[in-house]
Amino acid sequence: MQEKRLPVKTEYYTDETADEFSSAVIIPKKIDGDYRYIRDGFFGRLARFICYRLLATPLAWLYCKCKLKWKVKNRQVLKGVKGGYFLFANHTQETADAFIPSLACMPKKVSIIVHANNVSMPVMGKITPYMGALPLPDTLQAAKNFKAAIALRYGQGHCIAIYPEAHIWPYYIGIRNFSAKSFRYPVEYNAPCFVMTTTYQKRRRGIKPKAVTYLDGPFYPDRDLPAKEQAQRLRDRVYETMRSRAALSSCEYIAYRPKEKEE
Repeated sequence: MQEKRLPVKTEYYTDETADEFSSAVIIPKKIDGDYRYIRDGFFGRLARFICYRLLATPLAWLYCKCKLKWKVKNRQVLKGVKGGYFLFANHTQETADAFIPSLACMPKKVSIIVHANNVSMPVMGKITPYMGALPLPDTLQAAKNFKAAIALRYGQGHCIAIYPEAHIWPYYIGIRNFSAKSFRYPVEYNAPCFVMTTTYQKRRRGIKPKAVTYLDGPFYPDRDLPAKEQAQRLRDRVYETMRSRAALSSCEYIAYRPKEKEE
């Protein structure tokens, strides 16, 4: 009989849609109208090739394989999809979540919608834009540039990866509630959507679980509905798909429990 492993740590939350459990302490810079989302000049394309393909991809593979014993399942659902698409994923790793979409969707290029933290780090913040990071905007002009960048990358056939939970809960084996806000993008472009759910499984040896990522889809907007209802319907299908895959986790490494309210 296999010994039951208890969580090594318990975290307590008050709001599953707002609490953050990342250990990184970064002061985000303001993403205003001066931020360059598109860097497609000669040197920009050269920097992207070096950072994305020559450096990040092999390092990402080594990191995910060695630390997480990561594997992906059901990748065949991506075959036969021409052009761009949107990928919605659960947010359970501080570092690996920057890598997993690119590894799971290879050889397709991936652009990831991120928090400004990801482009604010002293060294890596200069590199992540060339790895596909698209930081959320803080001003109206930046929002216009951000929207134009998504349209361009989607038109170029990229995968646009989104973490709708927004906040990182390392090794969380559930799916947190999230809004339909980010689903307006596939509705606008009538684009296919895929779901990427990372689960955690027991290892034969060691305490930390291994990561197994599942891909599902495609799901399309229902054009018979108003735009807002299309986004909500997509959100609900993605959420339920994530929940069904998350139920396959067999190891709770970090437990997350609601904080008791003080009387």
